[in-house]
Amino acid sequence: MFRTRSAAGAPDGLLDGAKVHLERTGDGLVIGLGGTWQIQAHLPGGTAVEAALDASPPPAAVRFDASSIGDWDSSVLTFVQGVEDAAEARGIPVDRTGLPEGVQRLVGLARAVPEREGAQRAAGHEPWLKKLGGWGLITWDAMIAQVHFLGEVTMGLGRFFTGRARYRRQDLRLLIQQAGADALGIVSLVSFLFGLILAFVGAVQLQQFGAAIYVADLVAIGMVRDMAAFMTAIVVAGRSGAAYAAQLGTMKVTEEIDALRTTGISPIEFLVVPRIVALVLMMPLLTVYADFVGILGGFVVGTGLLDITPRAYVQQTTSALGMTQFIPGVVKGTIYGLLIAVAGCRHGMRAGSSASAVGDAATRAVVSGVVAIIVACGVAQVISWVFGI
Repeated sequence: MFRTRSAAGAPDGLLDGAKVHLERTGDGLVIGLGGTWQIQAHLPGGTAVEAALDASPPPAAVRFDASSIGDWDSSVLTFVQGVEDAAEARGIPVDRTGLPEGVQRLVGLARAVPEREGAQRAAGHEPWLKKLGGWGLITWDAMIAQVHFLGEVTMGLGRFFTGRARYRRQDLRLLIQQAGADALGIVSLVSFLFGLILAFVGAVQLQQFGAAIYVADLVAIGMVRDMAAFMTAIVVAGRSGAAYAAQLGTMKVTEEIDALRTTGISPIEFLVVPRIVALVLMMPLLTVYADFVGILGGFVVGTGLLDITPRAYVQQTTSALGMTQFIPGVVKGTIYGLLIAVAGCRHGMRAGSSASAVGDAATRAVVSGVVAIIVACGVAQVISWVFGI
């Protein structure tokens, strides 16, 4: 008779009531299961079982005796499957008739369902060429899906502007409120603080040359041309972009999107287009609002710490600004809004069918939106430099 033992040398069968006895009877091996099997307890291992299977001569068959088993859960299923795998690898048949009826049914069900391809990784490393090819195929499929999504969005926007899109006007009004008015608080805070920071950074350098008045120029031009649109876009990407991905991802999990397709309504027209339109309409307005709030932050620093009179600060600001400074920032804000909305909706529509997939979609939407904003900002700077705008 054999008994499995723990790493410390104590019999595993005595740990937390779970018992395993191995007995050779004739040409067979009987595995006796006894005690209480609970998954949270320290359970017997399979080392002694494998040693008995490798004995000489090897057993002709393996049987189970569970007449002494008490309460059990999925841990006993794991043990039985491990024994069957070890016996199958050695070509030894296994008889389950000695197991409780419930265990037999569950093990049979587990064996009847084939393991998904790729569920377990191979022990060795894949060749680098195979990895490169897999990465290339995944990237190509993602590009095709992106182009397909952009094509559907373009067609949906075309139907929207020609009055043929199917959507609810109250949904569009609610989305406009959420993307615009509801975002004023956080946009105000971020823009005001950034105006303060920009003024402080400029003041440290300009005061060395007695040119503190030019802090007004620095803050005004920096906020209006780039920073207001950029910071507002970052805030909106974390707020509206993530929200769009989570909303559409949840609708996909609950099969609302499939229900729309079943009724003949395009999810792109009904769900995606209103969100894109709302954000594209609101981002220029939020950008203009952020311009003024950021300039106000610089005004506080200039008049409060640099001994610049309010009148002089306002005059210096108005003389530094013009439409050539104002229009590029508004255009950038509009482009950023389009990129954020497309990223959020795309990842939401491509979300998986689980709760964790919704969170992953929201995370990817924010990351891809922020990356798209940074790339677009860099491209805009190059274009402005080339054309002298």
